[in-house]
Amino acid sequence: MRKAGLSFLLGGLVACSALAGSALAASDGAAVYGTNCAVCHQAGGVGMPGQFPVLKGRIDKIAATPEGKAYLMDVVLNGLHGPIQAGGMSYAGFMPTFKGLSDDDLAAVLSYLTTLGATPQTFSADDMKAARAKPKKGSELIAERNALNAAHPIP
Repeated sequence: MRKAGLSFLLGGLVACSALAGSALAASDGAAVYGTNCAVCHQAGGVGMPGQFPVLKGRIDKIAATPEGKAYLMDVVLNGLHGPIQAGGMSYAGFMPTFKGLSDDDLAAVLSYLTTLGATPQTFSADDMKAARAKPKKGSELIAERNALNAAHPIP
């Protein structure tokens, strides 16, 4: 009985530790977002109509497929220029590259953004490192977006 109680307690501590770790990652992502992204996409990812797309409730849906995750990583690493449709609105904006941020920071901010939706996803520094190894030009990123949108419509 005593061993079972101790096992249960240790299991609970491990689970709480894992939850605290993911909460910390989301917290770090929120800080990175606040410093680098909120100036355009606003606090909480609510966007600016006609200027900067809403991220809240969209990024988790895009990240739900491997192609969507790859696209999001490519956007933060390479920037995005030119007209796009997002959330039923047109945008002709310019998103700068954030390749100067660490892989940990980029993974944290993308993971954080998915928590603003219904189905949080996880990005890792290893995911970012792999994406960073394959830089994309603007036309390649637009082609990637179009292919993604054809296969899994971007919200």
